[in-house]
Amino acid sequence: MTPEFSFSSRADTPNELLLINNAVQVLHQLEQELNVKILPGTEIMLDVGSHHFVKSSATSDRVLVPQPSDNEHDPLNWNRFWKFSVITCSTMVSFAQGFGPLSIAPIFPQLIEKYDTDLAGAVQFTGVAILVLGFSNFIWVPLSTTFGRRPVLLASTLVCLGSSIWRAQAQTYSSFMGACVLNGIGAGPAETLQPAIITDVMFLDRRGVWNTVYFVFYFGSLAVGPIISGPMASSVGMANFWYLNAAMHAFIFICCLFGFPETKWHRMHPDEARRKGLTPSHQPSDEKFTSENAENKDLETITTTGAMPDLSHTATATRDPWLGRGKPSKQQFKLWSTNPHALKAVFYDLWIPWKLFAFPIVEFASFVVSWSASSFLTLNLTQSQYFAAPPFLYSSNSIGFFNFAILMGMFIGLATAGPLSDWISMRATRKNRGIREPEMRLPSMIPYVLIMILGNFIVAFGYQNQWDWKPIVIIGYTCAGIQVASLPAIASTYAVDSYKPVAGSVFVSITVNKNVWGYGFSKFITPWIIASGYVPPIMTNMCLITLWCSLGIIFYFYGKTFRRWSEHSDVHRM
Repeated sequence: MTPEFSFSSRADTPNELLLINNAVQVLHQLEQELNVKILPGTEIMLDVGSHHFVKSSATSDRVLVPQPSDNEHDPLNWNRFWKFSVITCSTMVSFAQGFGPLSIAPIFPQLIEKYDTDLAGAVQFTGVAILVLGFSNFIWVPLSTTFGRRPVLLASTLVCLGSSIWRAQAQTYSSFMGACVLNGIGAGPAETLQPAIITDVMFLDRRGVWNTVYFVFYFGSLAVGPIISGPMASSVGMANFWYLNAAMHAFIFICCLFGFPETKWHRMHPDEARRKGLTPSHQPSDEKFTSENAENKDLETITTTGAMPDLSHTATATRDPWLGRGKPSKQQFKLWSTNPHALKAVFYDLWIPWKLFAFPIVEFASFVVSWSASSFLTLNLTQSQYFAAPPFLYSSNSIGFFNFAILMGMFIGLATAGPLSDWISMRATRKNRGIREPEMRLPSMIPYVLIMILGNFIVAFGYQNQWDWKPIVIIGYTCAGIQVASLPAIASTYAVDSYKPVAGSVFVSITVNKNVWGYGFSKFITPWIIASGYVPPIMTNMCLITLWCSLGIIFYFYGKTFRRWSEHSDVHRM
């Protein structure tokens, strides 16, 4: 694995020069001592003989990954208040931007009546927004990597605010469709930006937890939207629901303006250090080095004969006196950051997501996330078609409340997927002498695949045979919520662990794949159901999800080989 370093804008202080010395040599030495190839994504979870790495505190065994700089304004050094503030603001943005596009499922009947269309035409309001949302990230992600996360959050929130007001005022089908397109453009960062922000401010051992939180809140917004839109449309009218969206975006814009400083921070790669002619020194800093805190205490230190300067707890505190005490600078509250090579950076970031489609691990994650999300989309697109028709004739109010089951399932996924994944990974790490590979988390997908299969069976055959709402909603919808909070988090975390420097671009690839399929699914599912019933489309989709998840068996055994194919790629040096 190639090391990564944290630098301030000066990149010339003695402590920063220490960070780049002999990193590659130490890497080769560790590979020889451990008799293992350390590829991108491979992590050493323990001190190795005399090789001791920087810890989080004087009383902790947890190695900081990546190593922070000694700069007060490095986001990794920020205190709890500012880290909580940026995570809260970005989570609110993800929630609010996901809240609107898929919220109209319970109000299809009102949309059909108001805009004089049919069910397929109303479904396209959702389908088009999904398609545009995915491709809009080819704009937002290059802007976020070139000019910073802060301007993208603020600008996209304003676009969503404007689209919500437009939706409330739209009087024709084409006008409302235009508002949906604008909403899709503005909501793009909800699917890509927060994972990059989490990588900016959180150390490696905490990213899995926060990524799961992100998925729960984002997909949770897709479930909460219909819960609120249905009752509001029935009681106070559709327009007021969109004004509620506008008020939400206005509030979040103010919160981000004052509570979200810029989190993008340059972390130098050894190749860049060599190009700059920086003088070698003594201490390595490598994103692969990490450790667990409580669970790792029973792991024995690997004995070696290597020599390396001691990084004692005292030395660690001296190297980074701002750890946990830092704060953002005034410069980090500017509306955007300057970039001397802006055009080159934008064009390069436009290319990277397409390049990543050639990487098997990214493609695997894209397909798992896409089809897992489409299982949730199935419920969103069919609930009105089934429950609003005879013999049920439920109101949009009642149909909206059925989404509570999906939401509860998501919280079950949040409570179980992370701990299960961590436990399985830790158990495998113990058996592997303290060396962790990204593939070790893949077996945790198994129970959620089985839950996904159960949920799709219940929904498909329940719809087809006109079962009562109770088994369909309580079991089928809940299973859909559990799997959509779990499978995408596990698969995408696997891809990000393998290609950390391009986390944002990884999510662009995933999102484009997911939303193209979602758009196509929205186009054909309604006429397919009318022609063939509920079982063929829903069960076909379920079989595809099972197929893509089953490929995890191949990646579990050969994922490291796939990572070896791309170990020298420039995506690891960004």
